[in-house]
Amino acid sequence: MPENYFDHAAACPLMPEAFEAMKPFLTDRFGNPHSIHSFGTEPVKALEQAREQIARFINAPTTSIVFTASASESNNLALKGLARAREKEGRHIVISAIEHQSVLKSAHALERLGFEVTEVKVDEHGIVHPKELEKAIRPDTILVSVQHASNEIGTIQPLAELAQLSHQHTALIHSDGTAATGRIPVDVTRLGVDSYAFSAQSFYGPKGAAALYLKTGTRPVPLIEGGVQEKGYRAGTEDIPSIVGMGKAAEVTRSRLAEWSAKMGRLSKRLLTELPRKIDQIVLTGHPEQRLPGHVSLCVEFIEGEAMLLSLDDQGIAAASGSACTARTLKASHVLLAIGLLHAVAQSSLVLTMGKDTTDEDIDHFLAELPPIVDRLRAMSPLYAKFKKGEDPYEARERSFKGGH
Repeated sequence: MPENYFDHAAACPLMPEAFEAMKPFLTDRFGNPHSIHSFGTEPVKALEQAREQIARFINAPTTSIVFTASASESNNLALKGLARAREKEGRHIVISAIEHQSVLKSAHALERLGFEVTEVKVDEHGIVHPKELEKAIRPDTILVSVQHASNEIGTIQPLAELAQLSHQHTALIHSDGTAATGRIPVDVTRLGVDSYAFSAQSFYGPKGAAALYLKTGTRPVPLIEGGVQEKGYRAGTEDIPSIVGMGKAAEVTRSRLAEWSAKMGRLSKRLLTELPRKIDQIVLTGHPEQRLPGHVSLCVEFIEGEAMLLSLDDQGIAAASGSACTARTLKASHVLLAIGLLHAVAQSSLVLTMGKDTTDEDIDHFLAELPPIVDRLRAMSPLYAKFKKGEDPYEARERSFKGGH
């Protein structure tokens, strides 16, 4: 296992407090929370306690929390459920160009059902500007979806302002808050959103547990039917151990968030300051200030992100990239293309997300290991060879992308 873990945006390690809280419900307290007999008593109490803990975590009424199995499921329920619930009022939806795939795919699925979807462009830092959102909203717009923060480039959106604007046009607004929870304080009441998705693994809880906040009066059509669980919005027996772990993780994170965020912010600022001094031709991505603490995203020009990840892993460092490997080519991230990067530059992305236990020694190790890796990979790069000769390294490659994709 890598010694240094810089991929907390993908999954955080399970905190011990959450693990201990889960244990009884994996053994003797196994009952169904909807059973009338005594075996259901402890599970239903634990379920509602977790709901209260999660509600306090985002400053929401307890009754507004619906448990799901993942943030992707929460996003699907919000997009598809709210669109179907309001389709008689309009069939137009607005989303940002840098949404998570679970939002993008849900929107495209709605298009196949006859809804219209407009993607709002972002600026070079990944910000959705209110003026751009207003241009996209129409009289028949029923729903807007803008993520709270980007797990890929770290940018935090002016969500409260975007929510207010959406409501002025009688549109509901959903937000994917997966990247934000556990890194910055979240107050859904202040933000003014109608629904908000997030998952336990973002704040040291177990995988398989997530939630959807639904503002009072917001009623999506359910995706999973067949039972009365979660007020009928999500049928199926709740995963009590995971939900209990999520509740405990939320409680502990809420009490320690200010301390953890300050530490992660200091470490990420250190990386953002020192990396450009050690490696030339890097492009920092995301907003320079309006960004998540503990989040560093960049592109190291002339080399592939996947090669960097594998080389770092060999040195005990786990990181991420905005690129996704496909059968025939390394596909550039839609987020990085949306902020205006060339395909070839976007393919060289590196994303580092720190956690509560990341140390200065971890940063030292990373800063020592990355430069020689970059030097070795660039020595094999035809793009870097062109750059050193004073030629345009990207011209031919960009033509191939535009012509072949």
